[in-house]
Amino acid sequence: MTRGFEFLFWLGLLWLSYVYVGYPAFLWFIGLFRSFRPNTGDSLYLPTVSVLISARNEQRDIGWKIAETLAWNYPTDKLELLVASDASEDDTDEILKTVSDCRFRFLRLEERVGKNEALNRLSELACGELLFFTDANSHIEESCLRRMVRYFAEPRVGCVTGSEHTIRGDEEFIVTAGTRAFLGYESLVNSLESRLGSVLVCDGSIFCIRKSLFSPLQPDLANDFELPLRIGAEGRAILFDPTAISHEKATTDPHEEFRRKRRICCQGMIGFWRLRRNLHGLRGWQLLSRKLLRWLGAIPLVLILVSSVWLASNRLYELMLVFQFIFYGLVLLGWWLAARRREGSRATTFPFYFVMVNIAALTGVIDAVFGKRFSVWESPQQSRGARTKVASDKHTVAESTFACQALPAPGNHCAELRPEKNRT
Repeated sequence: MTRGFEFLFWLGLLWLSYVYVGYPAFLWFIGLFRSFRPNTGDSLYLPTVSVLISARNEQRDIGWKIAETLAWNYPTDKLELLVASDASEDDTDEILKTVSDCRFRFLRLEERVGKNEALNRLSELACGELLFFTDANSHIEESCLRRMVRYFAEPRVGCVTGSEHTIRGDEEFIVTAGTRAFLGYESLVNSLESRLGSVLVCDGSIFCIRKSLFSPLQPDLANDFELPLRIGAEGRAILFDPTAISHEKATTDPHEEFRRKRRICCQGMIGFWRLRRNLHGLRGWQLLSRKLLRWLGAIPLVLILVSSVWLASNRLYELMLVFQFIFYGLVLLGWWLAARRREGSRATTFPFYFVMVNIAALTGVIDAVFGKRFSVWESPQQSRGARTKVASDKHTVAESTFACQALPAPGNHCAELRPEKNRT
């Protein structure tokens, strides 16, 4: 029995060590011998781009988002913006109707269909060679698009993603600080995967693909998970540009963050099962290491704790048990601070966020196994309507809730798009 618990202890420890340290180390090592170097020397490569946004009750953000996007540093005759209002019930539609720039088209969906179906409808209307996906509450710097499209001068590149950064507020709440640390770690892993030309998943707030590689999205999967998996299965390179940054206001509510992580992991688990035939070789190993073993990360935490209790008569395991009592004590303190929207130190932030994310992930996996689906969901309201200033390339963009102003129209003609009824 003792040897069995020793096995479980070291299994759990090696599991977590491999997922968070070993996998990045292996990526770094493989990158020494195998690397993907795209040809990005042609600065004149400026393909046509269609920016797609699915919006649901985004009155606090959609105005500045459209104005900011149409002001990007990109040729006006090569950029179009398409927004689908997914049966919005607030003033989103009224704000959209004020836009008079001919690069903008607006699709009203009378019945709610969910984000992915809205994006499917927009993709059918898009004219660009590239499709750029972003969120209604994401600030993107004005020269970001130019930096991302240069990679597509290399024919082997099928997708490019950027990095999400949280907007730093006056107070550093526990959940916000944890989110920032998590995104920083994800950027590190993305950079290592990008050296191999094989970034596993994209950031949903800022990624771009060739339109020719777009396939209709399944309603209950995450588009930033499904599309790169399909594109990677076709042998196309998927890259990460750390200088392409989107800024978002992170939620401060631990319950909202838990629900968001739970939904993402549920969608990911469903996507893993449905797209498993697209996963082989390097991509299959990446999904196993970066996603599947991490989604199940609460299991090794339990194995380590239970086996440490059983083996506490041994000095080594007794010390490990003491360490875990301290660790979970900090988790509880972090939870108490997060529930009261208070600031915390790294000593409480990281343990709390780490455990919360792992529990949410395992819950999401269980949801997927028992048939729960997320075709539609409500966006966290606390991540909407940010008013903090965000540094841009040449100026500072202040978040507000103003209606879009008309911009000078380019020379090409754009047909007016009328509201569309639901398809049967």
